Amino acid sequence: MNFSEKPRVKRVRSNASTLTVDFEDGRTHQLPLIWYPRLFNATQAERNNWKMIGPGVGVHWPDVDEDLSADGLLAGRPSIEYLRQSRPTRKPASLAA
Repeated sequence: MNFSEKPRVKRVRSNASTLTVDFEDGRTHQLPLIWYPRLFNATQAERNNWKMIGPGVGVHWPDVDEDLSADGLLAGRPSIEYLRQSRPTRKPASLAA
């Protein structure tokens, strides 16, 4: 693969705990499904209903309105929703006024 080329998704599959992404260059990445709350909370049928965005630059799940980029999946980045829900909700005592 030329390093200037963008990664392209070839296939996506999932089970109750893992999202598996196959890329056109032969790589396969397994990611925790919990990192993608919309997919984690979806039924298997909803997760199986995915569409390629363009020539594989991303994946769209129409039933749950989720879009993930090939770049983000390859880098192993959790969704923004997961990161937001994982943040502490309380201020540390040292910041409390």
